[in-house]
Amino acid sequence: MNAVPPANGSAPAGPFTRLHFQLVLLRRMADFNPELVEEARRRLGASAAEMREANRRWQAMVRTPRGRGAAARYGSVLGVPELTRRRVIGDLECEARLWPVPLWPDLRFEILVAPTGAVWNEWLVRAPGDPGPGPRTLDDLTPWSCTVDQAARAFPGARPLEGTAPTRWGLALTLPDTDGVRVECVAEFTWGLLQRVVVTGASAG
Repeated sequence: MNAVPPANGSAPAGPFTRLHFQLVLLRRMADFNPELVEEARRRLGASAAEMREANRRWQAMVRTPRGRGAAARYGSVLGVPELTRRRVIGDLECEARLWPVPLWPDLRFEILVAPTGAVWNEWLVRAPGDPGPGPRTLDDLTPWSCTVDQAARAFPGARPLEGTAPTRWGLALTLPDTDGVRVECVAEFTWGLLQRVVVTGASAG
């Protein structure tokens, strides 16, 4: 895969591509798992400076007052969705659009688009038809091992928590450790992908 073109103040930056977008995803994950991010960045053939520049350009696109709406922006960067399907969440109906992400072949990047065109959610999910083995105990919850939706399905009673920053989510979970002792913990996700788990105590149940 070609490397990201280096930043150059005197030349056009060029189109923002799927490669750049993957660097944006990684940049947000670097706060939790710098070693995993560095390995993935090298697989993409990009430098740390190129990752920072990709993130800077993305933030500029997001914040510009006259920029594209979120749905149009994702389409311009990621191309035609691999899959588009109707989704009903409670009493609300929306359209789910999914794109492949080469760094994680078993995942898809999904946005949920309201009838008004607004984007309700944007994160990584398991590829349709490939639910994966799924976590069963605390030790299964390793970095990048599962998505928010996958963890919520695996552990009934999972309670969503407000994220500590944009693109972050949390789940309060009660689950067994390897000895079968039930513990309470908080799983933290970035762009929908698990980053870390913090044990908060033993389950009262």
